[in-house]
Amino acid sequence: MHEKEAKVLLSSQNGMNIYRGCTHGCIYCDSRSRCYQMDFPFEDVEVKVNAPQLLENALRGKRKKCMIGTGAMTDPYMHCEEKLMNMRKCLELIDRYGFGVAVQTKSDRILRDLDLLKSINEKTKAVVQMTLTTYDEKLCRILEPNVCTTKRRAEVLNIMRDNNIPTVVWLDPILPFINDTEENLRGILSYCGEAKVHGIICFGMGLTLREGNREYFYQKLDEHFPGLKEKYQKKYGLSYEVSSVHNKELMRIFYDFCNSHGIESNVNKNFAYLHEFEDKQAGEQLSLFDL
Repeated sequence: MHEKEAKVLLSSQNGMNIYRGCTHGCIYCDSRSRCYQMDFPFEDVEVKVNAPQLLENALRGKRKKCMIGTGAMTDPYMHCEEKLMNMRKCLELIDRYGFGVAVQTKSDRILRDLDLLKSINEKTKAVVQMTLTTYDEKLCRILEPNVCTTKRRAEVLNIMRDNNIPTVVWLDPILPFINDTEENLRGILSYCGEAKVHGIICFGMGLTLREGNREYFYQKLDEHFPGLKEKYQKKYGLSYEVSSVHNKELMRIFYDFCNSHGIESNVNKNFAYLHEFEDKQAGEQLSLFDL
């Protein structure tokens, strides 16, 4: 872990990453890709020490309230957050200034900040997004070794449901020849149905591979699934989009489930929901892009 003074925190679309790099160890992580130009080892997490101050400055300067998003590139609830509490400091500011928040994570550490999420959600909207990939707990420990398993994340979703905090699930990635099965999909969907999630974001059954994350992924395939790397190389070559041969049938199951359970499956509509600010006291809705 190392510290850095950042110049800017919020992106033009009001997203923030208070850390760079990650210690969750997921074998498929796209954030390892070289295109993101990290000039340090991925596990040597970069801490933006002035993130709370930058956020406060940005919130003070906005003409209109909006949703603040976090977790798209780096999970804000990594191991270092237990001690540093930078995410909690940022949530306190979001709450104080009356903004909404959409948090994406794989960690049950988010439960520490349930009080702030409830406070934000009472006034505007706090959406918790959980990534679910693998129903089998033993397999999950291989694919996502340093973070809580899918079963525990499903418990977090249920806790959010019980506290009236809306949730969205990211159903990705689904790894060809590993977890691209009907059993895995139906298991994950059963968790989503029980938690009464608002929506599920799914771009298809597969994953993306590019320079940086491809090499790490193949290294882990050699470690845990001998011979599978060669199967990937033969079928997919250097393709960026790696789609399961079962994509069509699995997507049919996915859409049928969402339709029958009243869960939003349209990716654009889910993103619109995450971006839409709601002033519950004034009955006003503003897009994340309305600054």
